[in-house]
Amino acid sequence: MEVYTIGFTQTSAADFFGRLRSAGVRRLVDVRLNNSSQLAAFAKRDDLGFFLRELCGADYVHEPLLAPTQDMLDAYKKQRGDWAEYERRYLDLLCVRKVETQLGRDLFAGPTVLLCSEAEATHCHRRLALDYLKEFWRDMEAKHL
Repeated sequence: MEVYTIGFTQTSAADFFGRLRSAGVRRLVDVRLNNSSQLAAFAKRDDLGFFLRELCGADYVHEPLLAPTQDMLDAYKKQRGDWAEYERRYLDLLCVRKVETQLGRDLFAGPTVLLCSEAEATHCHRRLALDYLKEFWRDMEAKHL
């Protein structure tokens, strides 16, 4: 099962939706805690759902079980925290939430992409979420758009 990830910062709407179309994505799973900020431009929750349907024929799903907590985000972003500490806390959170039992594999059926804001997946929780789930669903393969 191939699952994609994508970030929306540092990219144009044309490039963003073009990458989704090229990958044949049919479902976008938003793993952001805050998905309605005016700063998100074309990736604001309600607008994104519309654009996905119209431009890609894809569904929009918000999955807060895969989002970090506000405290974690603030410690890492606002207080310039350590990535290794953020990573450890986030993976612990997924374990406590038991996301592997709370989420069905059908969420990832068909071409699916996880969305967060970070331009690169290297330091983003969307990559960590897939790494965590791959421990339980061994046939999952991540591809970063």
